[in-house]
Amino acid sequence: MGALLGVAGSGNMRRPGRTDNAATGELIVRLGLTVMISPADMMLFAAVVREESFTRAARQLGITKQTISERIRKLEERLGVRLLERTTRRLRVTGAGATYYERCAAIAAQIDEANSEVQQRQAEPVGLLRVSSPMLYGRRYLTPVISEYLARHPQARVELVLADRRVHLIEEGLDVAIHIGPLDDSSLVARKLGEGPVHFVASPRFLSKYGTPSARELRSARCIGFSAFETWEAEGVKTRIDPVLTVNDLELACEAAIAGVGIARVPAILCRDAVRDGRLKVLFGPRPAMLRAIHVVYPSRLKLPAKVRLFVDAMATLAEPKLPLHGGSRRKRA
Repeated sequence: MGALLGVAGSGNMRRPGRTDNAATGELIVRLGLTVMISPADMMLFAAVVREESFTRAARQLGITKQTISERIRKLEERLGVRLLERTTRRLRVTGAGATYYERCAAIAAQIDEANSEVQQRQAEPVGLLRVSSPMLYGRRYLTPVISEYLARHPQARVELVLADRRVHLIEEGLDVAIHIGPLDDSSLVARKLGEGPVHFVASPRFLSKYGTPSARELRSARCIGFSAFETWEAEGVKTRIDPVLTVNDLELACEAAIAGVGIARVPAILCRDAVRDGRLKVLFGPRPAMLRAIHVVYPSRLKLPAKVRLFVDAMATLAEPKLPLHGGSRRKRA
């Protein structure tokens, strides 16, 4: 063990394999003529010598002076040598103690360096971050986020998985996921990024041919859906529709609506450009058909790795959903 120092023991050694100081929970094992000393006691001794005082060392370590005195006494007993000479006025290191201090100080420095390295890895993203996102959101928003994240943290790597399904973070080895819609797993930590508006749209050519339906007329209108039978809600009216075209991709639904196939219900981020250039019209007024919550989710807040924490912060800063189609402030769910 690199952090433990073997020192020749005294003549009153116990039998091999015998453990000392069991009451304190420290494992001190004597093997032959080698004494295995706790690194904590070595660091404590180094602090006493460095501070030249039991009192100052106790204050630095957050323990009592009596505890330090007792542990130094037991350390000397285990080693079989006198490390410190104590008087009422001063503390003096013996020759053996000075030699031992050099080794203890070197080991203490190595331990501090190891601790600092681990803390630095916690502070700076290192290694692979696995992120999952719905396809549309990932394509529209995540490229600039990931680009900025990798530019700021050169030791980080990202694997992006685009999937239009519910993912299982822990089972699939994912660190972060983008979730759109109601949250259905209370064990995950969720940070809300915003709300994505969804609109009913149709092409001017379609509306010219079939007319603009009212909310109650959706039942008989030509619609583009995602299942054989869906329930849509417009202007407070819920309607069961029978799609003329069923697809499993939002972008395909939007393209079909532009082509005049029927009425589609699609996210604003997808149809915004087509609405602005006149290829699509929003039905039933400017109010969104629905607002879908957008969250970034991850397994736990406990000892959150830097790679997750900083990526989530980047998501909140750079991937905020845009304003609805017709401008104005972002609507909030009542």
